[in-house]
Amino acid sequence: MEFSEHIKTANVEDVVLRLPFQPPARGTLCITGHHLLFSDREADCCRRRQVLLLLRNIDAIEKRTGSGSSGTITLKCKDLSVIQLDVPGMEQCLNIAHSIEALSSLECVSEMYPFFFRPKDLSLQDQWGLSTPEKHYAETKELHERWRLSDVNRDYSVCPSYPPAVIVPRAIDDDALVKLAKFRHGGRFPVLCYYHRTNGMVVMRSSQPLTGANRKRCREDELLLQAVIDGSDKGYIIDTRSRQQSQQARVTGGGFESKANYDRWKRLHRQMESRGKALQESLIKLVEACSDQSHNMDRWLSKLENAKWLSHVQTALSTAGLLAECVERDGHSVLVHGSEGTDSSLLISTLAQLIMDPCCRTLEGFLALLEREWVQAGHPFQQRCAHSAHSHARLQQEAPVFLLLLDCVWQLWKQFPLALGFSEALLLRLATEAYASDYGTFLCNSDQERCIAGVKGNTHCLFQALLRPGEREHYFNPLYERMELAIWPSVHPQSLQLWEGFFLRWTQHARQLEENQREIRSMVIEWSKLTAS
Repeated sequence: MEFSEHIKTANVEDVVLRLPFQPPARGTLCITGHHLLFSDREADCCRRRQVLLLLRNIDAIEKRTGSGSSGTITLKCKDLSVIQLDVPGMEQCLNIAHSIEALSSLECVSEMYPFFFRPKDLSLQDQWGLSTPEKHYAETKELHERWRLSDVNRDYSVCPSYPPAVIVPRAIDDDALVKLAKFRHGGRFPVLCYYHRTNGMVVMRSSQPLTGANRKRCREDELLLQAVIDGSDKGYIIDTRSRQQSQQARVTGGGFESKANYDRWKRLHRQMESRGKALQESLIKLVEACSDQSHNMDRWLSKLENAKWLSHVQTALSTAGLLAECVERDGHSVLVHGSEGTDSSLLISTLAQLIMDPCCRTLEGFLALLEREWVQAGHPFQQRCAHSAHSHARLQQEAPVFLLLLDCVWQLWKQFPLALGFSEALLLRLATEAYASDYGTFLCNSDQERCIAGVKGNTHCLFQALLRPGEREHYFNPLYERMELAIWPSVHPQSLQLWEGFFLRWTQHARQLEENQREIRSMVIEWSKLTAS
């Protein structure tokens, strides 16, 4: 397919660009295969305004006829920005809108911009990604006595959403893994994701067992979980569904681990809305509340409460705290799962590792954690981030689980400003890149899909780019001091705040806040240089 087939009008003169809190600008609008470019031709070279917008960032397009023979196009973006274009000529306006609609919703992965993006200081010959399961296992030598690296999934036939290599108990062979994978939803059998270096306890994640209405058993699954807690009196299973939901899942073939068959495991239920319409609708309501121009405080607080977004944040942090407490304080291993194991399980395991492990709280460690627990572990980014809060499309698989994670991390960052080695700017960048990116990191839904599409050989890795010297300088936390102890977040309602930097990022208040933070950051960096010398 040629991109030109979708471009009915490539250039339009005398277009008026309207952005919040900025004067209107008149200039030339250009449409390319992946970008919308506006150039202000009226201002002098020092004040000339240019806007380059990745079309993939556009979530919704609204057309309106104006006075005479003109039209207005409003672009509502996935990063929550809103752009208005006044286009002369009704036909040109409709052509531009049609082109944007077609090019912003390309479904073929190889046609997306990351396959065309070529920054000067990155090479396609570089290793794609920060690490691999093999490298992670080799670096964690404490694991080697009781745990092994299995390549049972090397051709993705055992579990399509897992990476080729996974860490499992040494006592369980590959034949057993093949059998027990059939007993777990989507083949996502229990694998290790965290090893506590002090007490030797572990965090594992999986999907739900397929016990069904007949209460089916899998001897291999029972043996694996028994091997995990060998030498310990018990372990915990944290199910991110309510007890009733897990019981209802048996009707459709799912279920839970019964006490009779997993007698040394104690099951804890913590209901989380990390899938489906509930979380997506919560985001939509929150963004709508943040766009309310009425300036009525009672109405704003009512809308904010009705959105229930902060309730989701509270539940996620609370459940992650529970997991961390089981491992860190009680000294027991934990298996975490919901139904599919691709959403809430990843959310909770990631937050728990941030709470417990200082290595995950550095800039490099945090990016490596995201790569390991989200990209390699099979979070379906392409499905979950197909649309953001503005889209008029009917909800399919969309759910802002990754955005919820970043919000929870921001809450940790606010409560422990010295303990995390990265800045809020990094979280904002990741929130934007997950929905529309120049890089291939968040393309596709699994490692297998990325291999089939040729993502690793033909695109650049975002995490590697963020660690370049110029980028690192912008994203590290100048106040960071390594803290070996766990950081326990408060989940009381008064301790949780709206993430203004993201949800109010295009308001005048947020712009002033950002300028103040930049100034404070510069002062801290200068002070650090002076004290170091």
